[in-house]
Amino acid sequence: MALYDDLITHQAKLAVVGLGYVGMPLGLAFADAGLEVIGYDLNSAKIARYLDGEDPTGEVGDEAIRETRMRFTDDEAALSEARFIVVAVPTPINTDKTPDLSPVESASRTVGRRLQPDSIVVYESTVYPGVTEDICVPILEAESGLVCGRDFAVGYSPERINPGDRVHRLETIVKIVSGMNRETLDQVSRVYELIIKAGVHRAESIRVAEAAKVVENSQRDINIAFMNELAMVFDRMGIDTNQVIAAMNTKWNALGFRPGLVGGHCIGVDPYYFVYEAENLGYHSQIILAGRRINDGMSVFVADAAIREMVLAGLAPREARVAVLGLTFKENCADIRNSRVADVIERLQEYGIRPQVSDPLADPAEVRETYGIELIPFEELRDLDCVILAVAHQPYAELSYEDLARLFGDREPADSVLIDVKGLLNPTMLDAVGYRYWRL
Repeated sequence: MALYDDLITHQAKLAVVGLGYVGMPLGLAFADAGLEVIGYDLNSAKIARYLDGEDPTGEVGDEAIRETRMRFTDDEAALSEARFIVVAVPTPINTDKTPDLSPVESASRTVGRRLQPDSIVVYESTVYPGVTEDICVPILEAESGLVCGRDFAVGYSPERINPGDRVHRLETIVKIVSGMNRETLDQVSRVYELIIKAGVHRAESIRVAEAAKVVENSQRDINIAFMNELAMVFDRMGIDTNQVIAAMNTKWNALGFRPGLVGGHCIGVDPYYFVYEAENLGYHSQIILAGRRINDGMSVFVADAAIREMVLAGLAPREARVAVLGLTFKENCADIRNSRVADVIERLQEYGIRPQVSDPLADPAEVRETYGIELIPFEELRDLDCVILAVAHQPYAELSYEDLARLFGDREPADSVLIDVKGLLNPTMLDAVGYRYWRL
């Protein structure tokens, strides 16, 4: 099967199923490499925005959308034209923390209905080991009437895009690739090498590649959980966590992790996929689940710290004017999926506090639909009692002390509470002014 040669000579097309934070940059990269690319998403509103030259993700920019040769469509029939299909749909978790495979299963049914002989289907969605071959392949076969290994092949290449990161981009991150056999692995590798400047790592099997993805994020989750636990203890000791980290990082082998709210579609989700399959095999996770419990509890810790600081400042929290700056799951990114800031807001609401929320990057309509929160422009925030700086967006990192003073209006600094979740501000300067300041 010389599918690679057919792609570069335009005798075959490549399709990307799912045009979000992962699929869109991927499709654009393949199109820029000279391939004929079909970008499919079942969300018609999203496709309409792409056709209008808009990038709602903020990952590639409007100009790249307008100039790309990739063809955008919400018509699944277009997938019949492609023989190399990349599935890049989200894999969230259910309310009980078990994997929600419905998006990848639905995408597999869509691809299967349009699957042509001599095709390769590559999954990028994060899954636990075995999902590609044990769950997705049977769906593809049932929908297409084709037989995997005879009529088509499958591969797996976990997405490693870091949303909002302008340094570690798709093309600069080594890509893990895998295939059901040696021939498929070779074809998948050659196709991805067209766009990945950093090169590819050929995993020995699909299961190895699936495991690598969930383990790398589980490792980060555990390390952040350790720092979060230290932050909670240091808070009781009256020790500044950031000062401890600065001192610790002077040693060459310090890992550099920091405490924080762990949300998003990867680190806050992937460990549950690994734990789920481990428990199916009779092993109950100890370290991974402990880390998850700590990180999931940090929103309550931050909200309770804000309430405590307001009380110590002589404020009645239910009557206080509170603003939360930032709602997305991480800095300089418009993605609001699995935002732990939303949990902070929910905790505040349990105490009768109705915070005003502002975010320069989040889509107001998406926030309203997902969380029932109305975003307020930063310029309209006035006369506040407490400001919770929750996400380190660049505009917030550039706030001057005059900007902060304007938020509080005529309030005395000693009565003004600043909660700095990301440690953006200089505590020495704030203490000199007299603000009641707390940071994680």
